[in-house]
Amino acid sequence: ASLSRYVQANKKNQKTVSASHQHFHPHSIKLVGDITLGGLFPIHSRGPHGLPCGELKKEKGVHRMEAMLYALDQINSDPELLPNITLGARILDTCSRDTYALEQSLTFVQALIQKDTSDIRCSNGEPPIIRKPERVVGVIGASASSVSIMVANILRLFEIPQVSYASTAPELSDNNRYDFFSRVVPPDSYQAQAMLDIVKALGWNYVSTLASEGNYGESGVEAFMQISREAGGVCIAQSVKIPREPTAGEFDKIINRLMETSNARGVIIFANEDDIKRVLEAAKRANLTGHFLFVGSDSWGAKSSAITELEDVAEGAVTILPKRVSIEGFDQYFVSRSLENNRRNIWFNEFWEDDFRCKLTRPGIKLDPDKKKCTGEERIGRDSSYEQEGKVQFVIDAVYAVAYALHNMHLDLCPGSSGVCSNMDPVEGRLLLDYIRAVKFNGSAGTSVLFNENGDAPGRYDIFQFQMTNHSLPGYHVIGQWTNNLKLNLDEMQWSRGDKSVPDSICSFPCNPGERKKMVKGVPCCWHCELCDGYQYQLDEFTCESCPLDMRPAPNRTACRPTPIIKLEWNSPFALVPASIAMLGILATSAVVITFIRFNDTPIVRASGRELSYVLLTGIFLIYLITFLMIAEPGAVACAFRRLLLGLGMAITYSAMLTKTNRIYRIFEQGKKSVTPPKFISPTSQLIITFILISIQVLGVFVWFAVVPPHTIIDYEELRPPNPDLARGILKCDMSDLSIICCLSYSIVLMVTCTVYAVKSRGVPETFNEAKPIGFTMYTTCIIWLAFVPIFFGTAQSSDKMFIQTATLTVSMSLSAFVSLGMLYLPKVYVIIFHPEQNVQKRKRSFKSVAEAARVSQKSNEKQNGETRIEPDRSQ
Repeated sequence: ASLSRYVQANKKNQKTVSASHQHFHPHSIKLVGDITLGGLFPIHSRGPHGLPCGELKKEKGVHRMEAMLYALDQINSDPELLPNITLGARILDTCSRDTYALEQSLTFVQALIQKDTSDIRCSNGEPPIIRKPERVVGVIGASASSVSIMVANILRLFEIPQVSYASTAPELSDNNRYDFFSRVVPPDSYQAQAMLDIVKALGWNYVSTLASEGNYGESGVEAFMQISREAGGVCIAQSVKIPREPTAGEFDKIINRLMETSNARGVIIFANEDDIKRVLEAAKRANLTGHFLFVGSDSWGAKSSAITELEDVAEGAVTILPKRVSIEGFDQYFVSRSLENNRRNIWFNEFWEDDFRCKLTRPGIKLDPDKKKCTGEERIGRDSSYEQEGKVQFVIDAVYAVAYALHNMHLDLCPGSSGVCSNMDPVEGRLLLDYIRAVKFNGSAGTSVLFNENGDAPGRYDIFQFQMTNHSLPGYHVIGQWTNNLKLNLDEMQWSRGDKSVPDSICSFPCNPGERKKMVKGVPCCWHCELCDGYQYQLDEFTCESCPLDMRPAPNRTACRPTPIIKLEWNSPFALVPASIAMLGILATSAVVITFIRFNDTPIVRASGRELSYVLLTGIFLIYLITFLMIAEPGAVACAFRRLLLGLGMAITYSAMLTKTNRIYRIFEQGKKSVTPPKFISPTSQLIITFILISIQVLGVFVWFAVVPPHTIIDYEELRPPNPDLARGILKCDMSDLSIICCLSYSIVLMVTCTVYAVKSRGVPETFNEAKPIGFTMYTTCIIWLAFVPIFFGTAQSSDKMFIQTATLTVSMSLSAFVSLGMLYLPKVYVIIFHPEQNVQKRKRSFKSVAEAARVSQKSNEKQNGETRIEPDRSQ
C-alpha cells in the first residue's frame, strides 16, 4: 500500500520523470528490441554518506551486466529461439542500495502509469507529441536480496515478473508476498541446510553467526538458526549483526564479542563482500589469525577481492556457492571487449580505467599526472587479470528462462505468426509468470533450470575451501558438493599452516569413560563432566548408578565387576602367630596330660583332684584347638564347630575351676561353724556340678543351631573403603561380633564368679590344694580379657578388621589357657618330673582337724606353715 501511494505521488511529477528517463539516462543502458527486458545490477558500490553511489564493482557489477548483454546477443542470434523477435533491454545501476534501486526501477513501470497530459501545450498551442516509453515485460535482477525485496514490492503492483540471479534470502520464497519473484539460484534455506551439514560433518556443535544487517544476512542467519534448532546437535554461541552503517571500531567490537565464547571457533557468516573484508581485518588486528574458522555463504563464495592481503586470516575458510561452471563463451566474449566495440556499455570506460589503472582523456578534463594515459590498445586478460565472476552462469540462465517463457508463450498465442502478434502486445505479466514457472531447460552449465511453486531453483552447491599451503597457487579448492545431501571430502581439507586435522569448535569436549554429562541449563551443547565416584558406574551419558553390593566399578567406571572374595589364609601373619601359639599350647597340654596319666596314682596327682584336672585339661586343649577352627576356611561344618567349641573350651575350664574354688570356700566356711563336712564335696559330686555348668553352654549352642543353622556368608560391607579398588568380600561364618561375645558371655560369667571365690579364698594356706594358684590364674585371666575388649572393638574401622579380631580372640584365648596351664599344672609337673622325692604321701587330716584349724586361724593373726595350718581370712 505504501508503495502504491509512492507511485501515485510520483504521477504528479510524471512529466519531469518521463522526460528524464526517456531522453537522458545517466545510469542506464538502452538496447532497442521488439520486447524489452529490464536489468538490475550493482555496477557501483554503496556510496558514502550523502552520495548514492560509490566505487565501481568490476566483478559483481560489470561482469554480471555484460553476462546479460552476452545472453541477449546469443538469444537474438539463435534462429530457433524467438525467431524474428529481438529482445531489447533497459539496464539500471542499483548502486548496491535498496532505496536507490527502488527509485531507479520506476523506469520499468512508467509505461504502465496513466499520464494526464491535458494541461500540457506546446508554445504554439498544439498538444505535445510525447514519445511512448518502452514497456518492460520482465526484469532480470536484482543481486542483493534487500534490493530484490524492495523492487519486488513495486513490480508486483504492475504484474511485472522478476527473475533474480543472486538473491537468496528465504523471505523471497513467500509466494503470497512476492508472487511475481522467481530466481535461478536456490534460497538460503537450502544454503543454510548445506552449511549446517558442513558444520556437523566437521564435528562442530558450537558456532557463532555473523550477518550483515539487511534481508540477505539476517534471513540467512535466521534460516540457519531455525534449521539447527529443528535438527538439533548444534548450538549458537553468539548471533552478531553488522550494522548497515558501521561506526569506527565496530568490527573490533564484533571480534571481541565473538571471543567471549572463544570455544565457538566456527563462525557462520552471511555478509556482503565489504563486511567480510573488514571482519578479517579486525581479526588480524586482534592477532587472532587462525583462530576463527569461517563458513561463508555464497556472498563470499570464491571471491578473491574479499580476502586480498588477508589470506592468512582467511586460510581454511569453507565457503559455499551455487553449483556453477565457467562459461567459456562468455570468457571469449568478455576478453574481446574494447573501447571501440563496447560503446553500448556506458560504464565500460570507467571499468577500463579501473581495470588497467590508467586514465582516459576527456575534453575539458585535465589528466592526473600520477596515472598513466589509457591507449585503448590494452586487452582484458592480457594486460590485466581476469577471472569469470561466479554468478555469470546464473545471469545467463535468468535471461534464457525469460526467453524460453516468451518463446513458449509465442508458440501458444501466436501460432504460425512471425514476430510479435497482437495477442502478445502487450505481454500480459501474470501469464508470462506462469510460463516462466513452467520452463525447464538445460542451462549454460549443462544442469537443468526449473522452478518450484514458490519460484525457487533446486539447491545445488559446490563447497570450497581457501587453502594456501601444499599448493602451487593459494586459492579456493573444491572439497565437496551438496545436492539435497552433503558429499564432503575431509581428506582434501587443510587448515591453518596446512594442518590436516579438523580443529574443534565445540562448547564442551566429550566426557571420558566413567564421567557423566551435567548439562548447562538452556545450552544443550554445553555440559560439565562429573566423575562417577565411589561405587558408581556410568549407566549412560547422563546417569551414574551405584553398583550392586557384591560388585564394584570397573577401572574405567563404565560397568561393574565382581568384588574379589577373600578369607583368612594360613600363610597370613594373622594366622601364623595364633596358630604357632596354639600349637605350643597343645604340645604343652599334651605333655601335662601324658605326665598326669603316667603318674596318675602319685600323691600330687591325686591331691590335685584327678577327675576335675582331666576335665580342666580337656577344656584347655579345646581352647587351643578353636584357634585352628577360627583360621580354617569357613564352611557349614567348620562354622558349626566354631559355634560349639568357641565357648565350650572356656566353659569346661572355668566350670572346673569354679567347682574347685567353690569346694575349697565351702569347706573352710563350714569348718568355721561346725565339724560337719559340707555336702557335694566328693569327686563324683564335683564332676556332676561341673558337667551341669558345662551343659548350660552346650544347651545354648544347640538352641542357636536350631534357630539359625550354621552357614557361611560373604560380607561385602565390612571391607568397603572409599577406594573401590580396595573393596573385598570376606568369606566368613555367620557369627557377628555380638554373637561371638554372647557365645563367650557364659564363660565370662563363670570366670568372674570363679574370681570372686578366689578372692574370698585368698586366706587359705597356699599349700592347701589350689586356692591361691587358681586365684592368681583368675586375676591374670581377667587382665587378659580386659585388654581383649578394646583391641577387639577398637579395630572396627580397620581394613583388616576380621583378621585382627580373629587373631586377637584366638591369642587371648590361648594366653588365658597358658595362664591356667602354667599356674595350675606347671609346678606339679615340675615336682613330678624333677623332684619325685616330694611326691610322697603325707599324713591325712580328717574334716574335724580341718575345722579346728579353721577356727584357730580365725582367732590368730600369725602366719603358720604346714598343710594343717590355716591363715585366717581377714576379709570375713
